[in-house]
Amino acid sequence: MEEDVPSLHEWAGGTPAFEKLCDAFYRLVVVDDLLAPLFATMAADHARYVALWLAEVFGGPAAYTQERGGYGPMVARHLGKAITEPQRRRWVNLMMDAADEVGLPEDPEFRAAFASYIEWGTRLAKENSAPDANPVREAPVPRWGWGVAPPYLP
Repeated sequence: MEEDVPSLHEWAGGTPAFEKLCDAFYRLVVVDDLLAPLFATMAADHARYVALWLAEVFGGPAAYTQERGGYGPMVARHLGKAITEPQRRRWVNLMMDAADEVGLPEDPEFRAAFASYIEWGTRLAKENSAPDANPVREAPVPRWGWGVAPPYLP
């Protein structure tokens, strides 16, 4: 039965798994020649908030929305950053490396869903960070599942 299928959040190991993932990821970011400058002014709690975002996206509690306000404030944090394609790709690669490092599930179904969101999310962040971007600022936090999420139409 479909209600017996765990969320990606549950399958990954819950919010603590995403906290470990983001701690490992940002350890890689701060020493990366391409990404370190982009995150030079990163707040001390940045990794925690990204972990809460990912946990919520993958079916966990709405802690990011409760603490940070949801989609709109997340988009606002990317405005004007002018993320380049090489930076986006490096972000994806380091996130996948961190997933391996912390032992996120390796089954193809989980990794395909995880990689799908990471690809989609980084492409959206890159678009939203362009100097002339006018992104949608009010939308629900995406909820990623085992399949492909439908597009959000305002």
